[in-house]
Parts: sequence; structure tokens; C-alpha cells
Amino acid sequence: MKIHDFIRLNFYTVPFIIFCVFAVLNPIILQYMQKLVIIKSTAVPLPAENIDTDQIIPARFLKSIDRNGFGENLFRDWRYNIHTGEPNADFVLNSPRFSGKILVAGNNFGCGSSREHAAWALTDYGFKVIISSYFADIFKGNALNNGLLPVKVSEEFLKEILEGINENPDHEIAIDVELQSVSFKDTTETFELDSYKKICLLNGYDDIDFLISKKQVIQQFELKTQKYEQQLF
Repeated sequence: MKIHDFIRLNFYTVPFIIFCVFAVLNPIILQYMQKLVIIKSTAVPLPAENIDTDQIIPARFLKSIDRNGFGENLFRDWRYNIHTGEPNADFVLNSPRFSGKILVAGNNFGCGSSREHAAWALTDYGFKVIISSYFADIFKGNALNNGLLPVKVSEEFLKEILEGINENPDHEIAIDVELQSVSFKDTTETFELDSYKKICLLNGYDDIDFLISKKQVIQQFELKTQKYEQQLF
């Protein structure tokens, strides 16, 4: 084997093989993400501030590495009586008035520990979007990695949305991922979204799907690299 072939084998092929084996053996990575383009839905209001990840999914339920099933215990200690296990009638997820794919939460949502299970629990329950005036950075990253869109709005707009939903739960919120806009009644705001994560959301990609979508570009780069290596060696 020529030296440049050996270098090329180790630089490209070995990491790719390891990456593929890891993907095959890890069922979490193989979960398919759904496209998020336009979301129009009623919403569930949860105005509490500083909702941390232990409130979203208590630590005692973090026994699985498979993301399925966590929705059953979303906000477990708020949804159910700790002593009897009976649903708390006054908690919003148990209210027949509210439903939808959008959760509207108070400021500083997702603070606390960095557990990715919080995003899993929210998506497994059925939420596609979380609206708040601020998100903890690690939670925001975990949410985007799992196809859950965190939409940051102004405090004034958040208050308007929460009040409007409570007055009429049938009011819908419209979110356009391409335009990065969120609309409620007569008000529209734009929100920030990482360009890479935007591509992933619009196409339903996880990180592996995105890499596969660039297969032709990678192959073209590899051919150019081969020519360059041949000149060097």
C-alpha cells in the first residue's frame, strides 16, 4: 500500500466506518425527525417562570436511553398528586380547555441540568414548538437537535399570547420556519434561528441525515483531495 493511500484510508474511511457503526448500534440516532415548515395550532399556556429540566422530566424517570415513552411523565410532579398518583385537576395539561402542538411558557424555560430527556419528553407528548421570552442555552440546543423548535419572543408579546389563549383557547398561533415568524391574532414577531438548524428543521434532518444529504459534495471534495495527494506523493 502506498503511503498516500494509507493516509487517505485512515483520514476518511476509518472515521466514516466508526461513525456508521455507531449510528447503526445507537437507536436514538436513527429516530426520524419530522419536517417543520409551517405550524398552525392552538396552544397550551404554562406561564410559570424558571421551569427547569427536573420539573419537565424528573430525574427518577431517566432510566432509558430510548427517547420513546417520556411524554407519559412530562411535568409528572405537577400533573399528578405525589401521594395518590391521581391527576391534578388544576394543572393545565389535565385541563380539557387547552390542547395543541405549541407550549407557551414563562421566562427562562429549560434551565437547570443539561438532560436531553427534557426535549424527548416534550416531543413525545406531542409538542412541536415551545414559545418563551428566554430559553436556557443547553436546553435550546437539545430541543433543536430533536426537532423541537424553541421560539423566543418579547416579554410583551408573550404576555399577549398567554392572555389571549386564556381568554379563548381556540385562538391559533402560526409559525413560519422559513420566514422565522410567529403570529398571534394581529401581532407578528420574528425570531432567531441558527441557519444550520433551520435547514435541518425544514427538511426533517438530524445531523446524520444532513451529512448524507451532502454525499455528492463530499465525494467531489474527496476526488479533488485525491488529485492533490497524487501531486504531493
